Amino acid sequence: MMTRFLQTKLQQTLLRKPAVVLLGPRQVGKTTLAHQISETQNSIYLDLESPEDLQKLSDPLLYLRSHESRLVILDEIQRVPNLFLSLRGIIDERRRKDRLSGHFLLLGSASLDLLKQSSESLAGRVAQLEMTPFTVLEVAQNSEDFMNLWVKGGFPNSFLETNDLFSFEWRQDFIKTYLERDIPQLGPKIPSETLRRFWTMLAHVQCSILNASQLAKGLGVSVQTITRYIDLLVDLLLVRRLQSFHGNVGKRLVKSPKIYIRDSGLLHALLGIKDFETLQGHPVMGGSFEAFVIENCLNCAPSHTNAYFYRTTSGAEIDLLLEMPDKSLWAIEIKRSLSPKLQKGFYYARADLEPKRSFVIYAGRERYSLEENIEAINLYDFLVELNHAA
Repeated sequence: MMTRFLQTKLQQTLLRKPAVVLLGPRQVGKTTLAHQISETQNSIYLDLESPEDLQKLSDPLLYLRSHESRLVILDEIQRVPNLFLSLRGIIDERRRKDRLSGHFLLLGSASLDLLKQSSESLAGRVAQLEMTPFTVLEVAQNSEDFMNLWVKGGFPNSFLETNDLFSFEWRQDFIKTYLERDIPQLGPKIPSETLRRFWTMLAHVQCSILNASQLAKGLGVSVQTITRYIDLLVDLLLVRRLQSFHGNVGKRLVKSPKIYIRDSGLLHALLGIKDFETLQGHPVMGGSFEAFVIENCLNCAPSHTNAYFYRTTSGAEIDLLLEMPDKSLWAIEIKRSLSPKLQKGFYYARADLEPKRSFVIYAGRERYSLEENIEAINLYDFLVELNHAA
């Protein structure tokens, strides 16, 4: 059983808040973590995809009141959105009895609608945490594990599978299940083959500036439809839009976001990349590595960190710009090389923004000063540095 870094934060949040929503895509380990939490206190677990468990909530107020002294864990809460009103009533009742924390742990696989439901119904009563696939900081301290995590991705069933082919087949089945079962159950009426084609198109342009018109032309649909498809995959926590920095720097900025598939293993499965040998010869390798680094950085960054990329029409560019909780800027350039060299665009961007710290994350192991105020660093050591900044 692997210990996730989020476990401590989740336990601490349950001590402060009456309800916690734990978001994350399917198979990321939310249920496993919830069961680990349940072993530390008096709890009850309900899977809202189970007809038997769902029947128990036919009268939710009666059932929940009968378990007043227990932590109630509700899995796949987005299946029963009308439960939020009942939860609000129960929480308010317990508040009047001075029970102010640890009543409900709610697990969900889709973010936007669930966040909207919970924030409207449980305003001031709920905290929201996101559970991601494994990060380098959790499982990849050596080069072999790093390579496995990059190729297989961070979903536990994929990463922990010792056979590369079985790992690849698991990810293909995961994609098929999402397309044919999970997404239709959430409501959108999109043909699974259309969505697979779109998802694969995004994989081919991994970590590039979003060109919705080009995608619309390739798929034979409108730009508005492309936007709707991206919204859906972002909502499912499978795709990320990295926004362009919008500060007032007196420059003409590229405004469209970067778009990428969040888990590198799913990216590789969509493109038929089964192992590192195949990845090495594929055009997506550079975009795959850049997105892998960015996603790890965002998953390990302190709370209230804002993330952007920076690009001007004149060629100034930074791959990842972190606005830390204290509002200082960290500039990060990503190089899949053992001897990284910086382009002029990075220097121009640093002159524009004057970041507090600048890093080049590269494929080597040593940490050293590349130039004045610019450090070359491997991803694991950078994530440790980022974690200490919390």
